Amino acid sequence: QLQLVESGGGLVQPGGSLRLSCAASGIIFSINAMGWYRQAPGKQRELVASITSGGNTNYADSVKGRFTISRDNVKKTVYLQMNSLKPEDTAVYYCNAEGVRRWSLSAPSDCWGQGTQVTVSS
Repeated sequence: QLQLVESGGGLVQPGGSLRLSCAASGIIFSINAMGWYRQAPGKQRELVASITSGGNTNYADSVKGRFTISRDNVKKTVYLQMNSLKPEDTAVYYCNAEGVRRWSLSAPSDCWGQGTQVTVSS
């Protein structure tokens, strides 16, 4: 029943900034982690940043120092602040919920949003 909806993508010049939002809805028991992935044309989908239920964060080397993942538990929203954007950041960005459990003894599963396009170009 969990649904993830991304927003905030668009066209931006190199060096610019964008903030992506992932709004979650639905009732579940628990989530192990939330993450942002991206997929450029002809390339594999890759993990950009993640945040665990305990608040620990992890970033791809290519975005360290430029991107920040955060979470607002009250609003049930995960954010990805992207600064100093580069053309190679161009991709469809997807929000992911990992280890979703409907009930305490349920097998974990993943949930994906529909994606939002980020284009960095002059």
